[in-house]
Amino acid sequence: MKQLFDDTSFYCSKIVTKKYSTSFSLAVKMLSPKIRTGIYSIYAFVRFADEIVDSFYGYDKNELINKFEADYYIALESGISLNPILNSFQNTVKKYNITNDLVQAFLTSMKLDLNKNDYKTVDEYNSYIYGSADVVGLMCLKVFVNGDDDKYESLKDAAMKLGSAFQKVNFLRDLKDDYEILNRSYFPGVDLKQLSSNAKLQIIAEIEDDFDNAYKGIKKLPLEAKFGVYTAYVYYKRLLHKLKKTPSKDILTTRIRVSNPMKLSLLAKSFLVFKLNLL
Repeated sequence: MKQLFDDTSFYCSKIVTKKYSTSFSLAVKMLSPKIRTGIYSIYAFVRFADEIVDSFYGYDKNELINKFEADYYIALESGISLNPILNSFQNTVKKYNITNDLVQAFLTSMKLDLNKNDYKTVDEYNSYIYGSADVVGLMCLKVFVNGDDDKYESLKDAAMKLGSAFQKVNFLRDLKDDYEILNRSYFPGVDLKQLSSNAKLQIIAEIEDDFDNAYKGIKKLPLEAKFGVYTAYVYYKRLLHKLKKTPSKDILTTRIRVSNPMKLSLLAKSFLVFKLNLL
């Protein structure tokens, strides 16, 4: 029975989300059950592509990402893939009318990570973030609005800002690994050999502006999505706060985290804000 296979595929995407990101998995649990499977499938798809270009040492990454892309389009055309992650994603793409330009922009940015190590201009930086993060926000927004095109158009800028904010926080948090292990430098004009306090503060100010604009959209999200997205927003804002308080030299030598007890505390506070209709 195809439905059983599809259900199993979505379950596999849920497992991928839980294994790779406890914080994002927690946020997805705060979404309405009606839309969780779609978000799990998007996360699993983008996570696997990201893992190919970042983690699969000793393998031909170009071959793997190209095959992953080709297999996705075969799945999209035929309506099935024996790769459960691709099977669940193609189902979500069709159900929520996720346009191909979003998928292609994402895959283009992933492929850049195979060969490009340094982003020298703001345009290069913004283009990479659009493909690696903004379009993921737009894919999720497609699920959240469930076919309401007017709602999608009114919220797309805020969704992109939230995607940008999340990605830039990740960049700042992962400076050590990106620079020392992957030999990447995403922030244009920033010397990662010695991150200055001024450079760090400029990056944080940019992220805070993204968060401010994203918050305006979060308040207008459908009820099914609002609490879950707000939970992720609060978590990343806390992570940014910790990065802001951390001396620049320490960001380059350690990975800043939010503890599990703090995550639960943030969840409780977010729930209170949501239930009191303060959002």
